[in-house]
Amino acid sequence: MNSIVLAVLGVVVLLVLLALVVVTRYKVAGPSEAFIVTGRRGKQATDPDTGRVFTDNSGQKVVVGGGVFVVPFVQQRFTLDLSSRHIPVAVRGAVTLRGIKANLEGVAIVKVGGTEDSIRAAAQRFLMQQDGIVGFTQEVLSGALRAIVGRMSVEDVIRDRAAFAGQVAEEAEASLSGQGLVLDAFQIQDITTEGSYLEDLGRPEAARAKQEADIAEAVARRAAEQARLKAEEEIAVAQRTFALKQAEIKAETDSAAAQANAAGPLAEAARQQDILAEHEKVAERQAALKDRQLDTEIRKPADAQRYAAEQEAEARRVARVKQAEAERLAEIAGAQAEAERARLTGEGEKQRRTALAEAEAVEGLRQGESERARRTAIAEAVRLEGEAEAAAIGAKGAAEAEAMRQKADAFGRYGDAAILQMLVEVLPQVVAKASEPLSAVEKMTVISTDGAARIPRAVADNVAQGIELLGSTTGVDLAELLKGLSRGGGGGAKSGERSGDRSGERSVRHGDNGKVEIGE
Repeated sequence: MNSIVLAVLGVVVLLVLLALVVVTRYKVAGPSEAFIVTGRRGKQATDPDTGRVFTDNSGQKVVVGGGVFVVPFVQQRFTLDLSSRHIPVAVRGAVTLRGIKANLEGVAIVKVGGTEDSIRAAAQRFLMQQDGIVGFTQEVLSGALRAIVGRMSVEDVIRDRAAFAGQVAEEAEASLSGQGLVLDAFQIQDITTEGSYLEDLGRPEAARAKQEADIAEAVARRAAEQARLKAEEEIAVAQRTFALKQAEIKAETDSAAAQANAAGPLAEAARQQDILAEHEKVAERQAALKDRQLDTEIRKPADAQRYAAEQEAEARRVARVKQAEAERLAEIAGAQAEAERARLTGEGEKQRRTALAEAEAVEGLRQGESERARRTAIAEAVRLEGEAEAAAIGAKGAAEAEAMRQKADAFGRYGDAAILQMLVEVLPQVVAKASEPLSAVEKMTVISTDGAARIPRAVADNVAQGIELLGSTTGVDLAELLKGLSRGGGGGAKSGERSGDRSGERSVRHGDNGKVEIGE
């Protein structure tokens, strides 16, 4: 083998070794990894605020999601885990706003930030101790939890856990971001208190919830019961409707059967009714025919005769009127002819007017004579009627005078017994008139020591007053007359005796003191 071949083989081996070195030193970062390649020197920079000169991090190379060749012996590669970390956080005895100690448990999702600065910051703190991210995060979040719980009450934390978690995240965000960490999420899992505060806090709500549940249960039972009753009512209504329908069908069936049974009698009755209707029509036609016969034979002839008589009387009246009118016109024509002749003979217009005046005077004279004769006849008739009435009145007065004279003669011839008889007939009417006011009283209460005996005594006093009034107005002293009759005793009753008429319906007793007692 010559030297050329050896040289070629040496070059190839060298290239292969070089390739192996390149392949082994080229690294590709995973999806959740970040490479930090160090080995170069950073640049000098000055802090504008303090003026301090320092070396920046430009000498470190951060590779995320890509590949990098690490120069052997010059550079060094470090890997930082970028995946999220599930970190539990628990706080015991945190004092709330109202002094209640609360125990809180939560969970946080934390990871290294995806920016180059965050990776560099996290690498500076946790590259060699990446497990320390969990403890650091728990300490930061526990402090934030205690700080936020101290500004809130237990009720507020329970009522809005999301807002509470958000405030905690805001409180811890600055501390975590300064270490290159990012808090993706934070949730409060459990909240408890020392003692029975939460149980007491929820007891009214639990009671209210239980009450609402009881009410809802009662309402549900009531609705179920109402639904059941409604269903039963609908069933009852349906049964009633069914029964009514059955009864209706049975009634219609019975009615149809009854109609079928009564069809024969009804048809016979209808036939009889038709016969009666025809008879009624015949009777009506006979009555109409009889009425037309009466019109033809009696009424119309009578009306014709009456009409002929009326026409005849009217014709006579018209004839008389026309005759009188003709006579008047003839007289007027004669006068006019006479006047015309006078005018023609030269007597002139004055004679014609004179003739006309004379004709009118003759007509007025004749009318005056006729009116005077009519009034004379009326006066004569009135005179004769007055004379007849005067004669009748005179005859009536003479008859009444004769009757009065004969009555006076008869009274003159009357004895004491007749006068007493007349008084006896009149006195019951006087007593009846005197007791008439008392008879109109339906109920009367007498307040007197004499009792009911006062009533007949009042009637007797009225009779006595009536007799005295009659005597004062007529001049006839009836009491004295009765006393004289009792003293004379002729034909009359004696003192203390009872006298009555023959029929025995009335009785008169004259007392010793001159009073007259009348009874049935």
